[in-house]
Amino acid sequence: MVTGVAGFVGSHLVERLLEMGHPVVGVDNFFTGRRENMASFEKDPSFEFLEADVTEPRLLERLESSHPGMVNCFHLAAIVSVPYSMSHPDETMEVNYRATARLLADADRLGLRSFIFAGSAAEYGDVQQIPLREEYATEGTHHLSSYGRSKFLASREVAANGRGVALRFFNIYGPRQDPKSPYSGVISRFIDMARRGEALTIFGDGLQTRDFVYVSDVVDAYIRAAGLNGGNGVPHGIYNVGTGRSTTILEIAEVIKEICASSADLEFLPERPGDILHSLAAVDKFREFAGWSARAPLDAGLRKTIGVYPLNQ
Repeated sequence: MVTGVAGFVGSHLVERLLEMGHPVVGVDNFFTGRRENMASFEKDPSFEFLEADVTEPRLLERLESSHPGMVNCFHLAAIVSVPYSMSHPDETMEVNYRATARLLADADRLGLRSFIFAGSAAEYGDVQQIPLREEYATEGTHHLSSYGRSKFLASREVAANGRGVALRFFNIYGPRQDPKSPYSGVISRFIDMARRGEALTIFGDGLQTRDFVYVSDVVDAYIRAAGLNGGNGVPHGIYNVGTGRSTTILEIAEVIKEICASSADLEFLPERPGDILHSLAAVDKFREFAGWSARAPLDAGLRKTIGVYPLNQ
């Protein structure tokens, strides 16, 4: 089962699972997901889609009753926008934390082998120790958004369960990341602006740093965490997933301008509340247990991402 199947990362994950020969049941309510993201596999006989909300009680049990033998749950569905979470804290906590806890309880009752949860670097809040290690996020961490707090609570509960793995992803980018969505990442927005000849808008001074990881590496991390690569998976717990390399927002903007051959200006806007200044993953734990490391260089990942955006769309 994959929740958030019509989303940017969820659709890439399902493509890979189907290519590997695994039947998949996908769930999405299209709050931020898009049906066109499923175009390559929606009619695949090994795929079945259910339009549903993850807050629905006993959702996993309902699906397992019609698809007996379910083994793994990849839970990606979430409210993903930091700004939205700031203005909708209760809804964010219900979707990102409490719904996750109910799905995890369902997975326990059904005896699933693994429950893989999409965590976030936002769980580290305003922690200043760089690189960020898994143990730095604690109950006392000052989270800068309801999004970060809800993801932290969910990751902690998932990790405490014997079948639960929380992957704390840093800044994911790649094809299908919708630049028009208010929830899109900085890379997809910059690419869209550069291709249109518009000024690239930067919140703050642009010296914020991020650890950008390409979507194919993220999918590999999910596969390894669940043991679907021929291994046994990883022990229950929390694992960072990033490259271990930091890049400033200004550097990203300049590289994208160069690749797009854009002469667009940079426009600086006030910092957004809830945004983290610096973020860099310590990746040794997941490398040790999963044998995983990010393989896509940033320049190559950006070029591949830029290549899928049509002109004048």
